[in-house]
Amino acid sequence: MGVTEVYKWRVRLEQERKEKDRFFAAHWQSPIPPDERPEFRGLRYYPIDPNFRFELELYEHSNKKTMQIEDTKGDIKRFLRWGEFRFNVGNEKCVLQAYKGVPEEEQLFVPFRDATSGKETYGAGRYLDLDLRACTTNGRWILDFNKAYNPWCAYSENYACPFVPSENWLKVPIKAGEKNYSLKNVERGIKTS
Repeated sequence: MGVTEVYKWRVRLEQERKEKDRFFAAHWQSPIPPDERPEFRGLRYYPIDPNFRFELELYEHSNKKTMQIEDTKGDIKRFLRWGEFRFNVGNEKCVLQAYKGVPEEEQLFVPFRDATSGKETYGAGRYLDLDLRACTTNGRWILDFNKAYNPWCAYSENYACPFVPSENWLKVPIKAGEKNYSLKNVERGIKTS
């Protein structure tokens, strides 16, 4: 990306974060429990970092196996193991599997855990949703960890969220995207960074 594109990308990300904070603070469908919303002052994020934005080829699997992934309520969700992304973070080679609920979906679901999970970020992991319409002109997918978000079960036990399969546990820290939900951490006496 050139200087202008980086600037526009940053502005868009900052705007998306502000809109999400407004939604979480006041909307009736917010995952923040109603009794916590008056105290809610916004989500915490790592600083926006272009080093955690990748334009990648999707290595589509010829045999798209059905994965059974347990969720936080003990139910089984079925996903198709659609393809994988290969990239480097620093000197570390990383691979993440991308999943679909059904073949017709134009979106890929990329759950992941990393070295920050359970420390600076939600212990069960974070998610990325990749949209085919957001691909580059040459057909590469945009894997932007600055958009990594916590599943809604991070905010309330009323939600069931799929666990991250062990094949998507990264050894490197991904210091991008959402951090732990701090109001919940303060209430439970967990020290936040």
